[in-house]
Parts: sequence; C-alpha cells; structure tokens
Amino acid sequence: MGWFAISDNMTNSFRAPDALLQDGVLPRGTLLVETRLSADGAPQTLLGYERLHPRPFKLSIQAIPGGGVVVVMADGDEVFHAALNQDAQERADVLRVSLSWDVTKGWGRLAIERPEQDKTVSTELTAPHGMRLDDIREMTTDPRRRLMDADVQFFAVSSKVEPIGPMPTLTGRVPLLGAGQYIFAGKLRRGDLVETMESGLVPVLHAVQRLVPARGSFRPVRLRAPYFGLQSDIVVAPDQRLVVGGSEVEYMFGREAVLVPARHLVNGISAIAVSGPPVVRYTQVILPAHESVIAAGCPVESLYLGRIRRKADRLSESLLAGIDRRLLPEHAKSAYPMLKPFEALTLVQRRAA
Repeated sequence: MGWFAISDNMTNSFRAPDALLQDGVLPRGTLLVETRLSADGAPQTLLGYERLHPRPFKLSIQAIPGGGVVVVMADGDEVFHAALNQDAQERADVLRVSLSWDVTKGWGRLAIERPEQDKTVSTELTAPHGMRLDDIREMTTDPRRRLMDADVQFFAVSSKVEPIGPMPTLTGRVPLLGAGQYIFAGKLRRGDLVETMESGLVPVLHAVQRLVPARGSFRPVRLRAPYFGLQSDIVVAPDQRLVVGGSEVEYMFGREAVLVPARHLVNGISAIAVSGPPVVRYTQVILPAHESVIAAGCPVESLYLGRIRRKADRLSESLLAGIDRRLLPEHAKSAYPMLKPFEALTLVQRRAA
C-alpha cells in the first residue's frame, strides 16, 4: 500500500494499510518527517507523541544543534534510541528525516536527506521497534495528541521500507520529445529514444517511478505555458531542474544556460504550487549521460545518478536497488551552474517585465 498516514499543519489523511499486523504493530514501515531547521540552531522537537494506557509509549524525534537527529522510542520498559549526525557546514533549508524498520529481520535505518543539495546520510539500526497502528492513527488524525514543531512541513507513514537517494521528478503526463513525437514520461520504457539538448536522440536505459506524499518539498509545481518556452503546462516535482538560457541569462550570469529548480520559480503566475490528492507519483528517465530532455518544449534535467553504482550501500537503499549495477551509468555533474533562490527570482522578474 505504501503511504497511508499523512499530516501537516492544515490537513490530516489516514487510511488503514493492507499490511498484516503483529499484535497491532506495523511489522515494517517508514516514518518520514520533513522540516525546515531553526534559524538560530536551537534544539527542536520535530515530532513527539505519548500514550499512557494500556501500556506507556513515547516517541520523540529531535533535531539538535550541529545538524544531528536523535530518535527515542520507549515502549513500556523497553527503550530504543538512535542518533545520526550530518555535516552542517552547508546550510540546508529542507531536511527529510526517515526512520525505517523491519521487525521480522531485526533491521532498521535512520536517514537524513538534504534534497536541495542532493546529499544523504544514513545509519543502520539493530532491533528497532515497530509502531502500533493505533498510535499512528491518533498521532495523524488528532493534532492534540502530538507535539510538532512549527517548522515541520509534514510527517507521513508508509507500510513499506521507503527508498532514499535519487528521486524522479516528472509526473507521468509530462510530454517528452522522442523520435519526432512527444511521449508521456510515464509511458517511456528501456530502449525508447528521447531527444536531448546535448546529444540529440539517445536511448532510455531505465525508467523509474515513485509514489510520495504530495506535501512539503514533494508538493507538485505546475509550470505554465508559454513561460520557459513551454508549449503546454507541465506538472513536476519542486526539485526538477529546468535548463534556462537566452540573452538575459548570458547578460546576468555570463553563462549560456543555467539550472533553475522548479521550487524557485513558484510565483503564482508562471509557476504554481498544486493542491490535490495526498500522494503523487513521479517518474523519470535514466540516460547514458546526465543530459537534458525536452519537456513540452522546455529542456529539463534527466535523473542524475553520479557514481552511485560504485557505492553498494547507497545503491541498495535507493530506488535503483533492483537494477544490476553493471547496467547503470556514471554521471558527471551538469556543466550548467544552478541558480540560488534570489538569482532565480531576479531572472523570472526580469523575463516577466
């Protein structure tokens, strides 16, 4: 089933999963919390929950100064504790913290993702505790029963061990230019040809999809035609990067083209945050090189893998885990610089003038 509980400061969504429970406990799953860190670096209780009867239970996920995360789960007299530190030298506006568990295997994982910087750190856990379905329901549907920091964008619970790492960023009905015609991104398969800005027609090595909560940094963005050279509106993830060129770009930044994440373009006119169902399915293509495909007339980045195939641990916990690493390419970083938020805003305003 995947994501069955999603909550933010405005809406709550809960639907009991199909997974078989073990004495009311979800045997495997993922608790995801997305937050913006405190500007003053103060400790934050990202998410807290407590039950007193019939058996005491307490959950606490805290962000601590220096960029670390601490998880404490107490069930009766049993206490589970996990901590993970990250390199906090680079400021991250958005942090995703995920706690995954598989009680039957005695395995768990605590991970921190910084989607704006394509960085992930994780640590494996031994003998983690699963969460009771009743606790998840109460924590999700009754805001009075939980403590959630104001900087938290949302939290969500899945009945699966969710992947971390590279993530697809196009909705399935984004048209990508192939051999003389547009094909919906969700229809592309291995061996299909797509047109790239750098190399012309190239084959699709793999097409990947993922279902995620449509909240926070996953919330879809509608890019509107005719802005950005679009022939029709497209809906993408906030982290989808557009390749933007033209005389303004060359004048302002001294480069032929630059990368602009869709999240920096949201202004209520040319780009709009989309409201809708609690979950959204994103798709993306993997190409031999890190190249730009043509989406309804606008060049956008294909999925960037870097050298993940050389890192067995990173590969095994990612969306690519089922793909033979020998069939995965290595990608160099894009030659185009990525704009900072204020630079993107200035560019959009200049183009709209």
